[in-house]
Amino acid sequence: MALTKHERRIRIKSRIRKIVSGTEARPRLTVFRSNKEIYAQIVDDVTGKTISAASSRDKDISSVTATKVELAKLVGKTVAEKAMKAGVETIAFDRGGYLYHGRVKSLAEGAREAGLKF
Repeated sequence: MALTKHERRIRIKSRIRKIVSGTEARPRLTVFRSNKEIYAQIVDDVTGKTISAASSRDKDISSVTATKVELAKLVGKTVAEKAMKAGVETIAFDRGGYLYHGRVKSLAEGAREAGLKF
């Protein structure tokens, strides 16, 4: 029997997570994309702590009238700025089982523009 979209994404996500993990020196930028919103957080997997987080539901971002791709870029910039304030410069990117395309790619480009290296 064929996998559902959700089961397929979970399987891909687990393959990615076997390889990508965040350390104190190089935390993980993880992405969650729903139909309407996009969320990003920078996580240190060793201690299990979230260093910074941003989403399209944040007040400063949700007040902007833009397409979902443009909002994703703003989320990437916001999470990167918060990470830079916390002293993080390099990260490992975890696309969360989604294709590196569209909103996920836009979020990554926004984070790179704000100064994160990955």
